[in-house]
Amino acid sequence: MSTQFNIEKILTGNPLIPVVTINALSELDMVYNQLKSHGISCIEITLRTAVSWDAIQLFKERYGDEFSVGVGTIKSVGDIERCKEVQVDFLVSPGVSDAMRDALNKCGIPFLPGVATPSEIIQGLEAGWKFFKFFPADLFGGLKALKTYGSVFSDAKFCPTGGISETNYKDFLALENVLSVGGSWLLK
Repeated sequence: MSTQFNIEKILTGNPLIPVVTINALSELDMVYNQLKSHGISCIEITLRTAVSWDAIQLFKERYGDEFSVGVGTIKSVGDIERCKEVQVDFLVSPGVSDAMRDALNKCGIPFLPGVATPSEIIQGLEAGWKFFKFFPADLFGGLKALKTYGSVFSDAKFCPTGGISETNYKDFLALENVLSVGGSWLLK
């Protein structure tokens, strides 16, 4: 059974995880300063732009002693391998393929696989996982879905992202099966 390499420690230590898309390397200092000013010391940098990998590596070099630096939008075994090379602190995927499942279980990096449906949660539990990204939360039932999942999948814990905002994040964090939330609103 996979331990997910202690992703629980990152989730419980960081109830708010900024999900950040970097469009230019010149943004890194501003992102760092803004998050630090709010007492946040964890970041998920997404793989959504041409500079993403460079941004991840540079952010880790500059601020890795102060921040847990994670990579989001992991969509392939190649992405997982690259995360190992860059030595990121955690990785987050919007979903999981069979090949990715095996690579995640062997990668040695704390990971958070994405799920939205009961079948995906069951597959994750069968893989020995307990912690999941619930994505996109707003499209798949949000609070109501997570309340239901809490009674059906009592062992599963979640970090919802997608539609989490300054106005609703506390409602999500109040659920027993939610350890943390992720969102881009933390930089707005």
